[in-house]
Amino acid sequence: MTGAERGDAEPTVSRSGGRHSGPPAVEPANVTPPVTPATVPVVAPATAPVTPPTTSDAAPQVTDSDEADEVHTPTRALPIVQDGDDAGSEPTVAIQTIAHDSDDAGSEPTVAIQTIRTDAAANDDVDDLATAPVAHETPKTPSDRTAALLQAARAWLNQDPDPETQAQLRALINAVDDGDTVALSNLHSRFDTRLAFGTAGLRGEISAGPNRMNRVLVSQAAAGLATYLRRHAAPGVTPSVVIGYDGRKNSHVFATDTAALMAGAGVRAILLPRLLPTPVLAFAVRHFDASCGVMVTASHNPPNDNGYKVYLGGANNGAQIVSPDDKAISDEILRVAADEHVLKLPRGAYETAEEDVVLAYIAATAGLAHTPRAQVNAVYTAMHGVGWDTTRRVLVKAGFDLPTLVDAQIAPDAAFPTVAFPNPEEPGAMDLAYETAREVSAELIIANDPDADRLAVAIPDLSSASGYRRLSGNEVGAILGWRAAALAGSDPDAVITEETGALACSIVSSPALHAVADAYGLRFVETLTGFKWVSRVPNLVYGFEEALGYLVNPETVRDKDGISAAVALLSLVSDLKSEGTTLAGYLDLFSEKFGHFASGQISVRVSDLSTIALVMTRLRESPPTHVGRIRVDEIDDFRWGLGDLPPSDVLRIRLTDGSRVMVRPSGTEPKLKVYIDTRSTVGTLVERRAAAQAALDELDRGMRALIA
Repeated sequence: MTGAERGDAEPTVSRSGGRHSGPPAVEPANVTPPVTPATVPVVAPATAPVTPPTTSDAAPQVTDSDEADEVHTPTRALPIVQDGDDAGSEPTVAIQTIAHDSDDAGSEPTVAIQTIRTDAAANDDVDDLATAPVAHETPKTPSDRTAALLQAARAWLNQDPDPETQAQLRALINAVDDGDTVALSNLHSRFDTRLAFGTAGLRGEISAGPNRMNRVLVSQAAAGLATYLRRHAAPGVTPSVVIGYDGRKNSHVFATDTAALMAGAGVRAILLPRLLPTPVLAFAVRHFDASCGVMVTASHNPPNDNGYKVYLGGANNGAQIVSPDDKAISDEILRVAADEHVLKLPRGAYETAEEDVVLAYIAATAGLAHTPRAQVNAVYTAMHGVGWDTTRRVLVKAGFDLPTLVDAQIAPDAAFPTVAFPNPEEPGAMDLAYETAREVSAELIIANDPDADRLAVAIPDLSSASGYRRLSGNEVGAILGWRAAALAGSDPDAVITEETGALACSIVSSPALHAVADAYGLRFVETLTGFKWVSRVPNLVYGFEEALGYLVNPETVRDKDGISAAVALLSLVSDLKSEGTTLAGYLDLFSEKFGHFASGQISVRVSDLSTIALVMTRLRESPPTHVGRIRVDEIDDFRWGLGDLPPSDVLRIRLTDGSRVMVRPSGTEPKLKVYIDTRSTVGTLVERRAAAQAALDELDRGMRALIA
């Protein structure tokens, strides 16, 4: 909802828990654009809510926020913990708070709610929650089901070109033939469902079977995408695709398979010259005026994961796909999977791009900064990813001194040996950067995630045991937004129209950006989570989301870009240093000008997805009148869409003190996520901080009680 739209508030219906947006008179089908809901009371259903069925598979630990709004309905809901020794007993729920490293500022504790199942089925493989059924009939008897499963596995094996996954699958088939029940469960987890292609493309563990990432699955995806591109091309026009890849396991082979299959299907295929960051691929889609872009990456997921992101050119301006294109592409992929043999698909000769495309990205990105007014003593880590070479060349061209490197993490390494998860937000991931920064007394730490589309920032902090504090995504997002608004040179007294430049962020990101937009006469636009939405805002000046994603150069790239964000931030810190201040001082100036904003998160991991459905249903049927001791003003339900936003399983709770709470299921993990934002504009800076933090603490306690 934009700032302008909030001035035309919809009528509300009074309820004991504040005002609530309710469903339309007739619930629409899942179509785009969404239907704006009528404001009528939320009525509890007459029957109990439908909860997802369960199976024995484990859910994955997928951490890409680009998938966060993609709330798939899995073929099977996957309980995390099972205990076969408790047969006949009632499920037990255990709640445990897992404390995070205090040095990892902005990373909230995770509350684990564990339902101990009474069934014995279990499996040690990690599966993607976004799954779709394999197209074959399920026989009625266990022996028939096993026979059909083995038939499907052998058919898959016969078209698998990868010796590693061939051997893996052959061993499983042989074990099942020998009566191994663990192998049978493992095989079911791979073949009962398949990784679903959605707006975030594909992502999962590298292994054999349709519910894993592998050369068969990627080949089916490439062939299906090629068919989609041909069918949507203008008459007489040959569609084109540019393909990039990072340094993860199998990224190069997945990319070359895609290029050859695209070429064989009649699509002009251009492979980037070497492993490169995701932002370079996003740039290349527009640089080549390509119909499509494919990036092989799993961003900051665990080491054995990989993924397949898709961008569209033309009217989509190089943004990631959204509905209904994802469904149309998925349909073509499923047709290929049902009707085609991967080894018989035609392959053709593809082009390899020259280094010119990389040089063009470097020039455009370096141009975001003016000549440095002061050099900054910084530390940089690539988190074992592909960011450093491109970042180095951008910094040199922009005139910055090169930072001190975290040597152990600077070269691409698919094993990510120094971190448990290659994600700067994870506790411990920045420890080597803190150690290096202490050695050189660094003024700033900048970190990219492995594909360099995200940026983490840390500043000196004597109160921290590490000597540094990682800024939250909301803090970095707010100050980069302030910089962008100031550079835009807007008139705060000008009339805002649809042509006015916009600052945009996701609905779960800090409202601080709204305050900046108001102060500078810019539009403020909220989107669903993910840069596939943020990047599509018309007349975008700047966009961000709290999960360390920033878009400072929308005229160059239509996706989050951790390299350009690093350049913008270094330029800002350089200017501040020349003026005798620091980034910490700039954050204080922000709080004095716009108010102090505080943010927090609660992440509740569950062992049964039905737990999340029950909590969301309870909040809708019995809306709270207070969160802690703070009264609820209104609750917005996004189930049927809200304003310009498509339908999404999200609740927004507005409090009478101006605070806001967002509640939604994760689209990629078995988690319920709560985002809390508070603000204080009264008193001194110290008083504002204290008031905002006190409200945050109260809402945190209140929400933990409400979702328990």
